[in-house]
Amino acid sequence: MNTLSPITERPARGARSFIVGGSSQLLQRAARRPASMNLRLEQLFSGIPDVRVEGDARRPVHALCSDSRRVTPGAVFFALPGARTNGGQYIEEAVHRGAIAVVAPTQVWVPRTATLIVAPAIRRTLALCARRFYGSPQDKLQLTGVAGTSGKTVVGSLTRHFLEAGEAPVGFLGTIHYALGARTLPAYRTTPEPIDMHAMLAQMVEGGAKEAILEVSSHGIDQERVFGLDWESMVFLNLYGEHLDYHGSLENYYAVVKRAFDGSLGKSPRRAIVNVDDVWGRRLLDELHPDIERITFGTSEEARFRASEIECGPDGTRFTLTVDGETFRVFSPLPGRFNVDNLLAALAATAHRVPTATALGRLIDFDGVRGRTEKVDAGQSFHVVVDYAHTPGSYAKTLEMLRSLTKGRVLTVFGCGGDRDARQRPLIARTVADLSDMAWATADNPRGETLDGIFADIRSGLRVKDLVTFIDDRRQAISLALDAAAPGDIVLIAGKGHETFQEYADSIVPFDDRAVARELLRKKMGVET
Repeated sequence: MNTLSPITERPARGARSFIVGGSSQLLQRAARRPASMNLRLEQLFSGIPDVRVEGDARRPVHALCSDSRRVTPGAVFFALPGARTNGGQYIEEAVHRGAIAVVAPTQVWVPRTATLIVAPAIRRTLALCARRFYGSPQDKLQLTGVAGTSGKTVVGSLTRHFLEAGEAPVGFLGTIHYALGARTLPAYRTTPEPIDMHAMLAQMVEGGAKEAILEVSSHGIDQERVFGLDWESMVFLNLYGEHLDYHGSLENYYAVVKRAFDGSLGKSPRRAIVNVDDVWGRRLLDELHPDIERITFGTSEEARFRASEIECGPDGTRFTLTVDGETFRVFSPLPGRFNVDNLLAALAATAHRVPTATALGRLIDFDGVRGRTEKVDAGQSFHVVVDYAHTPGSYAKTLEMLRSLTKGRVLTVFGCGGDRDARQRPLIARTVADLSDMAWATADNPRGETLDGIFADIRSGLRVKDLVTFIDDRRQAISLALDAAAPGDIVLIAGKGHETFQEYADSIVPFDDRAVARELLRKKMGVET
C-alpha cells in the first residue's frame, strides 16, 4: 500500500447586463479575427445544413452577435428565440447599428441593407459559425467537460490543477471565472454562449494552452451552446432535483444531460467518467455507446477509482483509494464525504495523462475553490465557513458535513434568490431548520422580488416558526450569527459563495460574504482593519 499525505494542515438588472456585456465584449475583442482573415458570408455558412441565404453572400464578416446592443459594423446578428424576449424584435436595431446580415429561424422582414439568412436550427448554426469564425480553436485543444447537478466547479478546478504542471497553461470555463492562459476574467455564466465560448477557446490557444476544462450546465446542453465541440472526456457527477422549474422533471433533466454523452450535440466523447454510486450514473453507463471508453468512480466494488475506509474530520478527509489493484492511503484537505467523490472524479478524468500518484502529490499545492466550504479565519475561537449551497440538496450535504465535524452548534445564515424556483424555498428552509441549531434568513440576490414575498415562501416550510430569525440586511444577519457563536461552534454563511455582489430589482451593490465576515470578526475582536 502506498501512503500519501500530500496535504499538511493549513446594480440594476440593466446595470448587471452592462457589466456582463462589458466583460464578454472585452473577451470577444481580444480574440477578434485579423482583418485579413475575415470570412465572407458564403464562407461562414458554407456546408451548414438547411441554411438559405437571401441577398449578397459575398460581404465580409467582422463580428458575430446575438445581442443587438453589442452589434458593430460588419457584424452578423443572430436573432435567437428566447424565453422572455425574441431576437426578432431587435432586427431593425441591429441593422441600424451596422449588422450586414441577420440570421433567423424563419422567414422574417429585414431592412434592404442587410442579407437574410434563414436557419431553422439557429442555435446549432450559431455554434458552427462561431467555431468557424474563430478558426476552430477546439481542434488545437483537448477538451474535458464536467456535467452534473453539484460539484462541477470543484471537479473542474481539481482536474485543471492536476493537468497543469507548470508547462503549458490549461484553460478553464466555469461558474467562478474563465482562465484563458494569458488572463483570467470573472464568469458571467457557467457555460457561455457559443460566440463567447469560441472566442475564449481561441484566446486559450493563443496563450499556449493544449487542454481546456469546461463546466457543462444542463441549460448549456439544452440550449446547444456546446453543440459541435469535440470532447476528449466528459464527466458525469450526479443528478438530483435542481432546475426542475426549467426541465419539468428528473426524467427530462436526465435526458438533457445524457445528450452530452450520446452524440446528440455532434459527437460523443471519447471517454466517459461516471459516478457509479449515482442511480442516474448507473443508468447512463448502461445506455452509453459501446465505443465510448468507460471509467467509473465511487465507493461501489465495481468502481475503477474506489474510495473506502473514509474518515471525515475537521482537518480534512482520509480514505483508502483503490485503482486497478493498486492502493493509496490518501489525506485530502477538502472537507466532507461529497468531496471524496469530487476528488475521485478529478483523478479519473486525468488518469490518461497524469499517473494517480503524481496527481495525488499535486494536491499539496491545491488552494481549494473560492466560496466552496471556504474557511474564514481571523483568529476567532469558532469556525466560519462560506459556501455556495443554494438548493435543498446542497444545503443538506453541507450542513450534514459541518455537523459531523463539530461537537458544538451549527449556526446558519441563508436566503433564497429572487426570480428563481419558488418551490425550492420551503424545502431549503426545512433543511436549514432541521440541521441547524440557530438560523437567520436574509437577502440573497432578491432581484425582481420583494423580500417579504421570499420570506413568506421560506416561512411556509418551517415546522416550528421561531427557529429562524428573519433579517432584511445580510450584513446584520451575518453579524448576529457571529455574535451568537461560542467556542467550537460553526457558522455557515450560505447561498452566495464566491459572489461579490448583491442583486436587487434596480441596483447591484458590492457584497462579498467572505470579506464582510472577515471585517466583522476583526472588529468584534478589536483588531484594526
